[in-house]
Amino acid sequence: MTRIATIPQQRLTAGAIQRNQERLAVTQAQLASGRKANDLAALGTDAVRTLTTHSMLARSEAQSGVARQLGTTLALYDTAISGVDTLGTNLQQSLLTAQGTGETASLQDTIESAFSQFSALLNADEGGVPLFGGGQSTAPFAPATLAELSATPASDFSDGTVHASARVADNLDMTYGITAREVGGGLAQVFRTLADAGPFTGALTPAQHAALKAVGTALDDAMTGVRALNAENGHRQAKAETLATRADERANLFKGIISANEDADLGQIAMDLSQQKTMLQASYSVFSQLSSLSLVDYLR
Repeated sequence: MTRIATIPQQRLTAGAIQRNQERLAVTQAQLASGRKANDLAALGTDAVRTLTTHSMLARSEAQSGVARQLGTTLALYDTAISGVDTLGTNLQQSLLTAQGTGETASLQDTIESAFSQFSALLNADEGGVPLFGGGQSTAPFAPATLAELSATPASDFSDGTVHASARVADNLDMTYGITAREVGGGLAQVFRTLADAGPFTGALTPAQHAALKAVGTALDDAMTGVRALNAENGHRQAKAETLATRADERANLFKGIISANEDADLGQIAMDLSQQKTMLQASYSVFSQLSSLSLVDYLR
């Protein structure tokens, strides 16, 4: 009868058991974390590409966030400038009606109400920072009522000249800031002329009629400027939205690359786990049999 050398076989089987246990532990860790490896070093040659992709993902997500925040700011600009456009249009209609009828019923109230709205819109803010401040932190337009308009136009405005900008893509800065003077400089002069010609009560005097005619021309010019600013702002809104969408698309692409490099294939892991358990159980069985044979040899 051929004698089996059981001790060397036991050592080989014990080594196989240890290797199978290590593989099983790694597979179980992958199953628990959902990742191929616990650190970048374990990714091998994919580590550098993965690090680079992480950096590009962070940049794309930051640019997307900036573009979306910019979109919010531009929407606030749109609301404020559109409000100025609306009150200017309504004021034009009221002035034309007064000129046509020669009567000024409620015209003074309309002018004062329009100015109050105008002042509030120029001093609109975002998170406590004036929208039209031009880099200044204080309210850019001082008068709150028609009576507070200064004889010196320059003293009514305290906005700066800085036009805010934002980095919305690689090597691309978008300048979007608008100052109070740019939006309301012409309209403020219109209201100043109306304040000097008023108060409007009863029938129009010849001087008031002439003043309204001059105001009509000035108001047309002022509203043309306001609408041009709103159109430019609308263009920036569309561009910011497009840039945010593109940044999101790039971020999704980078996430896919990172996932392919880092995320474990759970289906493959389940198969590996089943195979490794089977192999480990087989190794235990062989080791048990060899241990029994070794004991028999020893007793002999």
